Amino acid sequence: MEIQFLNRGIFQRIFGVPATSKPSNPDCWRFSDGKLTIDLTKAPELKNSGGAIRLEGGDLPLRVLVTVDDDGAYRAYHNRCTHMGHRRLDPLPGGGVQCCSVSKSTYDADGNKIYGPAPEPIRTFPADVDGDRLTIIIE
Repeated sequence: MEIQFLNRGIFQRIFGVPATSKPSNPDCWRFSDGKLTIDLTKAPELKNSGGAIRLEGGDLPLRVLVTVDDDGAYRAYHNRCTHMGHRRLDPLPGGGVQCCSVSKSTYDADGNKIYGPAPEPIRTFPADVDGDRLTIIIE
C-alpha cells in the first residue's frame, strides 16, 4: 500500500494546524447521553465524498473528526493523534486519516496505524445514518 501524504506547509505541520474546519453551521450537531447527533441537512461539509468536519467543545467530552469516504460511508474518529496527543487529524483522499504534524502518522479507515511513529491505533466510533441524521456513539 502506497502512503499518501497531505500537502501541508511546514508551519502548518510544526504548529499542528489541521486543514479540516469546524462546521460552518455550529448548530448542526448536539451531544447527549453518549450520542453525538449531526443533522446532515445543516452540515454541507458532509454532503460529498472526501468531506469532513471537526467537532469539539460544548458538552462533547472529546474532539471528534467525522469524514465521508469515497463510497459514501461516514466514519468518526477520536480527533487526537496517538503520537503527539494534542495534534488533530485530517482525512486522506480515498479513506483514512493523517496527523497534521511533521511526523505524518497515518491511519487506515479503521484507525489502524499504517505509517509513522504513532504508538497505537486511534479510536473510532460507530456511525449510523437514519434519513438526515447521523448518530455517532461515543464510548
